[in-house]
Amino acid sequence: MNSIEREQKKRQLKRRMIEPGKPPAQAGRRESHGETEEEIVRRAERHSRIRRLRLVLIFVFVIVAAVCGVLFYKQNHQYTQYTVSWEKEIPSGESSFTRYVKFGENLLKYSRDGATYLDRSGNAVWSISYQMKSPVCSVNGSYAAIGDQQGNAIYICDETGCQGEATTLLPILRVSVSAHGVTAALVEDSTASYVTFFKQDGSELDWAIKTVLSGNGYLMDVSLSPEGTQVMLSDLYLSDGVLKNRIVFYNFSEYGKSYPDRLVGGFEELGDSICPRVRFLDETHACAFSDSQLLFFSLENVTSPELTAQVAVEGEIQGVAWSPEYVAVVTDHAQGEYDSLLSVYKADGSLAFAAGFTYAWQQLDIEGDFILLYDDRSCRIYSTSGKERFAGEFDFTVSHITRGGRFNTLIVTGADRMRELVLK
Repeated sequence: MNSIEREQKKRQLKRRMIEPGKPPAQAGRRESHGETEEEIVRRAERHSRIRRLRLVLIFVFVIVAAVCGVLFYKQNHQYTQYTVSWEKEIPSGESSFTRYVKFGENLLKYSRDGATYLDRSGNAVWSISYQMKSPVCSVNGSYAAIGDQQGNAIYICDETGCQGEATTLLPILRVSVSAHGVTAALVEDSTASYVTFFKQDGSELDWAIKTVLSGNGYLMDVSLSPEGTQVMLSDLYLSDGVLKNRIVFYNFSEYGKSYPDRLVGGFEELGDSICPRVRFLDETHACAFSDSQLLFFSLENVTSPELTAQVAVEGEIQGVAWSPEYVAVVTDHAQGEYDSLLSVYKADGSLAFAAGFTYAWQQLDIEGDFILLYDDRSCRIYSTSGKERFAGEFDFTVSHITRGGRFNTLIVTGADRMRELVLK
C-alpha cells in the first residue's frame, strides 16, 4: 500500500511540475478557457473606443442630415403664404418720383429732392438733399452715384453718407460707379461723346475717353468694374452707310499703360443688333445686352478681354437683370403656351434654366438665389434652378422688393411704408 501511495504521489507531482518555457498548468487552463487579465483590459478599451466612434458617427450623421434637410428646404420649399413681421412708416417727401435700389445690405431711396439710406428695419441712417429733374442711380458694392440726367450734378455716397459732389461741364447721359467710389459720367455735346471720371470725393481724375460722332462713333452706355480701373462701353457707329455697334474695353491700371488710349479690346460681333446697355458683373465677367442677343465676356486677362458666349434671344426683350453670378432676361412668348419666357444664364453665358410663365409683371430683379418678378400688388419668385418658390398677391401697394435678413423673408417697400414679410 505504501508503494502504491508513493507512485500516486509521484504522478501528482509530475503533473504539477512546470516545464521550461511553459506556464503553470493552472495558467494554461485559464488561457485555454479565456484570456489573460491584460488581454481582457485591452479588449474592453477597444470596445469602448468603438462605442465612442459609433456615437461620434451617429452625431455627425444627424448633423449632416439636419443641414441637408435645411438646405433642401431653403432651396426647394414652395411658399404659399406670408405674414407681416413688422412694418414702419417712411416719410414720403415732396417729390412724386421715388425709387428704391439695393445698396449694400440695405436700401437707398432717392427722388428729385434728395436721397435716404434705410436700414433693414426702415430706419434712416443718413439723408442728403438736392434738386434734380431726372435722377439716375448706379450702385456697386458699398458705393452709389446719383446723377441728374441731362443735368450736371453727381452725388457720390457710401454707407456712411455723401462723400463728394462732382460737376460735369456737359449734360449727363449715364453714370457708373465702382465699388471703390470711382465714378464715370457719360456726357455729350453736338459733335462728340465723352466719358469723364471722378474720385470718390468728387474731384476729377485725369482719365478721359472721347468719340467723335463723325468718326469713331456715339457712346450709348458705360460700366466700371468693381475695382474701377476697367471700363466697358457700347459704341454706335456708321460703316458704309450702315449703323453698327461694337463693345470696347479700356484699362486704366498699370497694365493698360502700354496700349494706345488705354484701349485693350473691341468686339464687332453684334451684327445688326443695337446694344443700349453694358454691365460688369464682377471684376472678371461682363455682359452686353442688345435687342436680340447677349454677349458674355471674360476679363481673366485684363489686357485681352475674351468673348466667351454669344446667346441669341428669340422674341422681344421685355426686361433684364443681373448680379455677380447670374443674368436674367424676360422675352415675349406669344406663340407658345405662356405669354413670357424667363431665361437665366450664369456669368460665363451657360444657361441655368428657362421657364415659361403668364404674369403681368412690372419689375425684374435678382437677389441672391431668388429671381423676383413683381408688380404693385403681387409677386412671383423663382430659384436659380428654375423652381417657382412663391406666387402671391399683397393687400398693399408695392414699390420695391428685396431679400430680408433671413432666407425666407422679404423687405417690401411701398409708397409710405416698409414691411418685412415672412414666407411660409
